[in-house]
Amino acid sequence: MIELKIEVKIDAEYEEPHVTICTAKLTPTIQAAISLLQQEQEERILTGIANNKTYIVDPNSIIVIRTEGRELALYDEDNNRLVLNKPLYELERQLGNDFIRISKSAIIHLKKVKNIEASFNGTMEIELVLGIKEVISRNYRKQFKKRLGV
Repeated sequence: MIELKIEVKIDAEYEEPHVTICTAKLTPTIQAAISLLQQEQEERILTGIANNKTYIVDPNSIIVIRTEGRELALYDEDNNRLVLNKPLYELERQLGNDFIRISKSAIIHLKKVKNIEASFNGTMEIELVLGIKEVISRNYRKQFKKRLGV
């Protein structure tokens, strides 16, 4: 087994983190570490637009993000509707484990779920806080149930 040497320097002189990896070859494990570091770098502040103003969004306040026509709309606990300018797949990755994709066009905050009801055609309807309703499509149902442990 190869010994891995890790050195971390914490110094106020560094305004931005800097990572150097020294290796003889790029292994899958090192590539995974690089991907993880890049993902952390990409996790920037989430912003949305309403009434020609840009707002900073607290991810904990998000109820649902869904496509509406040509727009990607975010609804929050204060019943605000903000338009986002990132693709849904990027937001899905950025938001983390409290969120789950339920269809090709929607991501929900799991902690905002009030109830779930199965329907006869294989879909499931979910009610979120503020009475917002979404449909969990058949393609995402298995993943959703697994995430809930049912």
